[in-house]
Amino acid sequence: MKVSESKKKDASTEEKIKTAAKTVFYKKGFTATRTRDIAEEAGLNLALLNYYFRSKAKLFEIIMTETFVGFIDSIKVILNDEKTSLEQKVEIIAERYIDFIIKEPEIPVFILTEIRNNPEGLLKRLPIREIINESVFIKQFLTAVEKKEITESNPLHFLMNILGLVVFPFIAKPIIMGSRNLETEAFNDLMRERKKKIPIWIKAMFTVA
Repeated sequence: MKVSESKKKDASTEEKIKTAAKTVFYKKGFTATRTRDIAEEAGLNLALLNYYFRSKAKLFEIIMTETFVGFIDSIKVILNDEKTSLEQKVEIIAERYIDFIIKEPEIPVFILTEIRNNPEGLLKRLPIREIINESVFIKQFLTAVEKKEITESNPLHFLMNILGLVVFPFIAKPIIMGSRNLETEAFNDLMRERKKKIPIWIKAMFTVA
């Protein structure tokens, strides 16, 4: 019984540290974050944090991998859903990811920074090429091109436009908010409006008039 309780406590402490690390790393990035910042966020002493994770670099690697794997896995499910059309996939991506980023607003900049700093490492760790190139989404896109339902033959333009329309406003959030003196909730309302507009814009950009 005592051993079991000890294991549960250990798992709880480890999760507490990881949650605190996400909060701090998302806001400050790797370089600006100190292990002491994470310990303070977790409400633990520095020695205990070092006992669990040894170094800031190791903890950052875990957080970065979990963040990217979670992001990629969720989009993989959407892209490979055989029951949804291409148009429905656009709607789902817009809705799901805008809702997700509203809850985790620091993630886009965090991901962008790590893509810029270590693109090769990320490609080795995450099978992005396979996920995209072998997806149901690509098959549906190529079929639509063949039927002349879509005017753009390169699926990357399609994906880049969807992701750009969803993610870029969050990256440019300080500028957008400052330009119209928006509060955070007003900005979030603006983003919720985009969930309905993005599929319309994508359809207008890529379908035959």
